[in-house]
Amino acid sequence: MPEFKLGLEFAKEQDQTDILKSYRTKFHLPKNKNGEALIYMTGNSLGLQPKSTKEYINQELEDWANLGVEGHFEAKNPWLPYHEFLTESMANVVGAKPTEVIVMNTLTANLHFMMVSFYRPTKKRHKILIESDAFPSDKYAVESQLRHHGYNDKDGVVLWKPRKSEELLNYDDLEDILKTQGDEIALIMIGGINYYTGQFFDLKRIATLGHKYGCNVGFDCAHGAGNVELNLHDSGADFAVWCTYKYLNAGPGSLGGCFVHERHAHNKELNRFTGWWSHNKKTRFNMRSEFDQLPGAEGWQLSNPPILSMAAIKASLDMFQEVGIGKLVEKSKKLTGYFEFLLKDLGEDTIRIITPSSPDERGCQLSIQVKNANKSLHNKLTEAGVISDWREPDVIRCAPVPLYNSFEDIYRLVEKLKTILNE
Repeated sequence: MPEFKLGLEFAKEQDQTDILKSYRTKFHLPKNKNGEALIYMTGNSLGLQPKSTKEYINQELEDWANLGVEGHFEAKNPWLPYHEFLTESMANVVGAKPTEVIVMNTLTANLHFMMVSFYRPTKKRHKILIESDAFPSDKYAVESQLRHHGYNDKDGVVLWKPRKSEELLNYDDLEDILKTQGDEIALIMIGGINYYTGQFFDLKRIATLGHKYGCNVGFDCAHGAGNVELNLHDSGADFAVWCTYKYLNAGPGSLGGCFVHERHAHNKELNRFTGWWSHNKKTRFNMRSEFDQLPGAEGWQLSNPPILSMAAIKASLDMFQEVGIGKLVEKSKKLTGYFEFLLKDLGEDTIRIITPSSPDERGCQLSIQVKNANKSLHNKLTEAGVISDWREPDVIRCAPVPLYNSFEDIYRLVEKLKTILNE
């Protein structure tokens, strides 16, 4: 980490020597009505559009126009195996083996499909453990799974809570829960990075602990994929799910991804929902064959995939493959460290950062509480040209994304915040 300095000159120097600086020009940056670039800090909610995305989608539109159904075999990127074009680069992003990864469906749908396989409740062991401030969709999904299996959706959810007057979760508390209730918990399902605090959990530690008490373990990595080194294979988790519209820049509502650990790859006894895309590729079009399940994560597919959405994902993943997640994380730690440095200079009596201060326990998001502030502060920031994210009751989330945010972005954001606070 460099020794950070105050002043615009330092920010400009960092941008000049940044080996990834050219990637900023490869994205469409939102502008105000005067045509000036806004300071975009919400890649943790929706990533910006790569300029190459239109070209990738247009290729498929042209092949559809010119080839019709033959595009499945004759397109420049044949549609029949199209999902396979994404597998290796997505596996590299999340730290998995290609056989463990599949791009399909959307985030919460994938969570349900994973729970069909990895939430197998019994009368004795039917509870699901989640973090107390899990992303709402995760909470709703696990509650509905409990109801689906005939259990009470309030009694059946075990919450891992922060300690009094704290925001971050403590691993000792998780172990205490498992010591007392572990034999009643069928599934641990945690957000890999908490959406609100930005805390990046130790996935391997949680998976090891969960398995010690006989629980299956899964993660929602929506805020982790493309942001941190997840190392899903090494974590030993049973499964993980994520979206591609945040740090993976694949467009609003784009397809999600799934990880299923390779130890489950050939287990045909594992309960799951199936469809023709999880059937043996060689006999899939024979139509009347008995179901013959594909091994690995591909065996969880149901339907043939939407190619136009996958084209947008391919545009982004090709860029990730070019850069490598390691270099992105290296720059991210530098950017976020600089952001933290400038915020702390405003004074801890004014600003409180609830995200962990250790670079290894967070991604690029910082969750900021401003003393005596309400949503009007966020509105003033927006009017000043900063696109950030407000979360009730009192947090502004900002995520300097290493692919397209600059040190100067961060400097100017903090200067605008300082001006508003001094009004």
